[in-house]
Amino acid sequence: MTEFDPEKFEEKYVYYFEELEEAYSAAYQQLHGRYDSTVLKAIDRQVLSESEPFYDGDGEFRVELPENPSERVGAVADHEQFDAVLAELVDRIESELQRLFEFDGDA
Repeated sequence: MTEFDPEKFEEKYVYYFEELEEAYSAAYQQLHGRYDSTVLKAIDRQVLSESEPFYDGDGEFRVELPENPSERVGAVADHEQFDAVLAELVDRIESELQRLFEFDGDA
């Protein structure tokens, strides 16, 4: 486990690329099979690939989405699961980052 340094998180892709990849992948896997795979894949490839994780302090992470996520996925945005899947993926990524950097239960 890489020790977390909030200042290094400013350059997260240099210092924490593997952890970020792991958090995004784990969040995806947790939802795989629970939601329509078309919706899940579209969000992963066209929205989350352009998202930006931030460390807010006190063990809290936030994932900022690109503008107009529904426009990025086209007709998939009309699927009844789109909003729920997007929200749950973001929540799970934030939770995975807390877990990977050993903040879960500390805050």
